[in-house]
Amino acid sequence: GGFLVNSYDESNSILKRLFSYARPYRGFLIIALISSFISVTLSLLIPIFIGKSVDYIVGPGEVDFSGILNIILYLAAFIGGSTIFQWLMSYSTNKITFLTIKDLRSQVFDKLNIIPFEKIDRTPHGNIINTMVNDIDVISDGLLQGFTQLFSGIMTILGTIGFMLSINLGIGILVVVLTPLSLFVASFIARRIYSKFTEQTQIRGEMGGLTSELLGNQKVVKTFSYEDRALDRFKDVNERLHEVGVMAQFYSSLTNPSTRFVNGIVYAAVGILGAFSAIAGRITIGQLTSFLSYANQYTKPFNEISGVITELQSALASAKRVFALIDLEPESSDEHLQAHVKSDGRVKLTDVEFSYNKENPLIEGLNMDVHPGSRIAIVGPTGSGKTTVINLLMRFYDVNKGNIEVSGVDIRSMQRKALRSMYGMVLQETWLFEGTVRENIAYGKEDATENEIISAAKSAYAHSFIKRLPNGYDTIIAQDGGNLSQGQRQLLSIARVMLLKPPMLILDEATSNIDTRTEIHIQKAFAKLMKGRTSFVVAHRLSTIRESDLILVMDQGKIIEQGSHEELLRSEGFYYKLYHSQFRTNQS
Repeated sequence: GGFLVNSYDESNSILKRLFSYARPYRGFLIIALISSFISVTLSLLIPIFIGKSVDYIVGPGEVDFSGILNIILYLAAFIGGSTIFQWLMSYSTNKITFLTIKDLRSQVFDKLNIIPFEKIDRTPHGNIINTMVNDIDVISDGLLQGFTQLFSGIMTILGTIGFMLSINLGIGILVVVLTPLSLFVASFIARRIYSKFTEQTQIRGEMGGLTSELLGNQKVVKTFSYEDRALDRFKDVNERLHEVGVMAQFYSSLTNPSTRFVNGIVYAAVGILGAFSAIAGRITIGQLTSFLSYANQYTKPFNEISGVITELQSALASAKRVFALIDLEPESSDEHLQAHVKSDGRVKLTDVEFSYNKENPLIEGLNMDVHPGSRIAIVGPTGSGKTTVINLLMRFYDVNKGNIEVSGVDIRSMQRKALRSMYGMVLQETWLFEGTVRENIAYGKEDATENEIISAAKSAYAHSFIKRLPNGYDTIIAQDGGNLSQGQRQLLSIARVMLLKPPMLILDEATSNIDTRTEIHIQKAFAKLMKGRTSFVVAHRLSTIRESDLILVMDQGKIIEQGSHEELLRSEGFYYKLYHSQFRTNQS
């Protein structure tokens, strides 16, 4: 993927950064800490009182019932209080986690709106979606689990040590000495887990990209009987994910049994040493009961904490990907640039050079002076760089050398918004979103009135087919316009531009898979749209090319000829050949 960092990033800095998102909600954090402290303290008092009650039951006929009754009341109060504060702690940690995650998700989405077009263009979209949805979910789970259990775990460990040392110094010290064993085992495993989880999130991103690519292009997959190869590619990724997943799970499931084993040793040691002490009369049977209860309680958090470490490792691996996306260099700020440029429709390109990567120079020494209202046709074989010229005019990509001026102003000294609002764009891939026909037409002008929308649709010859839809302008269009024909989608895209009445146009008049009647409508709509406006047309149709004021002939990214239709035919170069091979045979 485009922004996967493979280096073993210091998890500390990632954690610090995650917590910086939680800073605004630290009130909840404080409540959670205090609640955790109270809840744990209350639950730690229980064994002491149980121990006391054991001492009240000395033998047959020697039971202090009133003492035991008092203790039962205390225990009820402790258990009730502990439960209430436990609930408060969970509530606060949930609150802080989900508010943090909400901010993180918003920031990722905001970032997608300001990173350069090329970054999104060159990263598999499934990968971005995976980071946006799954990775952030994993962080949320890891943080939730982590926060709650880490707090109470550490409090429990410290509390039990304190109480054990206060009952009997010797046995308490024994427990403390055996503890590092448990921690050593847990940390040894945690290191293994981190690398596996990092690898797992990476392969998961790859799988997201592949799946969305194959699902989105299902028709192509079927047309070219690519199913078996698609399956092979999927199997390969799936197999790698399986292997890494098994290892990650293996290590993470090792944690619990290993720490339990160590805990068993600690418990046995306390039992044996405690029994000898009790026989020697150094502690009472009640105290030994409390001790065993603590030894048990003391080791539990280690299991939980090792589980938390697994969750956190997974969350950190995901956080790394999310931050890699957030850290992408945004487009240079254009706040200070000109916000309003009066467009007269004049465009001038001077010595423009551009390439997507340094090795293959693409556009070199492109000069062009376009007068207001003129029509420029860009022709050439597929892959000759026609779309690249459009990307440069709209400043989706910046030129490497030279400059582009609109109305005498360099496009790098005006805000992108100002530049893009001067162009109306109708591309070969018509993009419609899930919403009503009305909303789709008014995409670029939210405050458009009903009359404006209808008149734009009429100018684009779309009104009549919209009227025939089940709910007219209120018909919901499926995502990508699935319930409309290619031609109808094209007409809606034209209506969208008609509504904005931009001074200049960029059109890709690919009408190859559109029926003749709709095509006539589209041609009329284009003609109406281009009247009096500077237009750049990636032209596929002979009539459009003939009527253009200037034709740019492109091949392999370079503009190899430019001039009017007659001039280019007279020079008998590339255009002449193209015209005779391509256009004469299928005059449209």
